[in-house]
Amino acid sequence: MKLTVIGAGCWGLTLAWLLTDNFDEVTVWGRAQDLYDDLIINKHASKPLEVQLADKVVVTSDLKSAIDGADIILNVVATSGTRDVCENLKLAGIKPEQIFVNASKGIELPSLMRMSEVIKDVLPEQKLAILSGPTLAKEVLQGKPTAASVASEDMAVAEFVQKACNVPGKFRLYTNSDVIGVELGGSLKNVIAIASGFAHAMGLGDNCAGTLLTRGMAEIVRVSIQLGANPSTLYGLSGMGDLIATCSSPMSRNYTVGSMLGQGKKIDDILNELGSVAEGVKTSKAICELAKKLEIDVPVSSAIYEAVYTDITPKELLDKLMNRKLKEEERYV
Repeated sequence: MKLTVIGAGCWGLTLAWLLTDNFDEVTVWGRAQDLYDDLIINKHASKPLEVQLADKVVVTSDLKSAIDGADIILNVVATSGTRDVCENLKLAGIKPEQIFVNASKGIELPSLMRMSEVIKDVLPEQKLAILSGPTLAKEVLQGKPTAASVASEDMAVAEFVQKACNVPGKFRLYTNSDVIGVELGGSLKNVIAIASGFAHAMGLGDNCAGTLLTRGMAEIVRVSIQLGANPSTLYGLSGMGDLIATCSSPMSRNYTVGSMLGQGKKIDDILNELGSVAEGVKTSKAICELAKKLEIDVPVSSAIYEAVYTDITPKELLDKLMNRKLKEEERYV
């Protein structure tokens, strides 16, 4: 079997490294401007994490040859680039029977479409699955175990990806038919991870961390249910599991963004220093727009949107959150 990874960033290279032994052929595709000699020739990357790929892995900027004969095409480009990639895959001759697995977590702007909706908009006949869960790349590269969800409306597709990409002892996969819930859990938790890093940088303590995680989860559930998700999915790997991991770890890019915002740094400087995509930045805008459309209250996400896109100070933001009108705690079960 052949695996093609679309996207030569940190998570794309990590997945190529992790899954190499599961496939006879592995190809990594990246834009020509994103590839460099050390990666192409030596199969080695040093930033933002060090990854050493096996000799059999092919690294190329030729999309047509990259997808030729691939059984699974794994999309790991930023959400803002997914539509363009799909358009290019269409031109490159992707076949409907090739399974397209999306591993990018985010919502397209300005359309507010989930990634599966974007993909189906361009490639309506494509076999499609979503991969999402608590998967911090650095820990995966260290061989530490984790698990994730593979969601598809076609359970035969989900089961094929599950068996093909499961790595015993390291990467355990569970199937799920709730594509909406798996996607939204993985996407919206990035905003709460920014809030968690923000609170940590301000020294607000563990009580505050627990409060943000649970109230943030309430927002994720409120929005996701309105959009058609099964609430039980949001307490699984792609929801609560991913939320706990990213809200607790400085290895999370979104947590790091929040930490730097909490130190009073500006978002443009933060992203330049980070040197990689933090999906929660744009997702904070998307969830606020979705919430407004659905007439749902999302105070934590709204606060992060303000932290990212306005000049509000960390102290002003905290006061605004803590002094809101009192209310009853909602129940979902």
